Amino acid sequence: MAKNSSNTFWLSYSDLMTSLFFIMLVLFIVCVVKMKGEVIAKEEQLRKIEELNNSIKEIDNNYFKYDESFKRHTLKNIDVSFNTYSSNIQDIDKSQLDKLLKAGEAIVSFMRNAKRKIPEAQYLLIIEGQSSKDFYIRNYELSYERALALIKFWSNNGIEFDSLGNCEVLISGSGQSSRFRIQPDIKGNKGNQRFVIHIIPKPGIME
Repeated sequence: MAKNSSNTFWLSYSDLMTSLFFIMLVLFIVCVVKMKGEVIAKEEQLRKIEELNNSIKEIDNNYFKYDESFKRHTLKNIDVSFNTYSSNIQDIDKSQLDKLLKAGEAIVSFMRNAKRKIPEAQYLLIIEGQSSKDFYIRNYELSYERALALIKFWSNNGIEFDSLGNCEVLISGSGQSSRFRIQPDIKGNKGNQRFVIHIIPKPGIME
């Protein structure tokens, strides 16, 4: 009887070990499959982020050019200089305002095309006003007012970004402190009495 009990025990133990091994094997396979799926998902997310970052290159090159030193786009062949201490957008020549209007329309067109190609894509549109380096006490306020003048100019001409759904607008004034400036960065350089436009891709939720 003792012998039969011993055999039964070892048979049961063997069955138990076999079952545990099978369970561990299944769990291992599940983990490997899950990890592989996560890697594929992350690779797809990275691909979408890269596609989003590259999408900005598709903006109309008639009005924007890429600045390699600052890794950003800037207005192309449009003089947007204001008069000293002024934020009146009518300081800008009519021919330049016409180009500026076209540039705004180009941004809208770009945003709409991007939304069709990458539905989850989001962009931050920053209008940054600037001032010349004359240490005027209101340079920060003045530069902000210049940026606001552009948004109002576009809005008065039917260009709205809020309705696009993939564009957040930020109006800012950097005074005379921005790094992105026209040289020589000295008092009286009217080229820095302006605004600059930044379009920054935001990854958002990449599924």
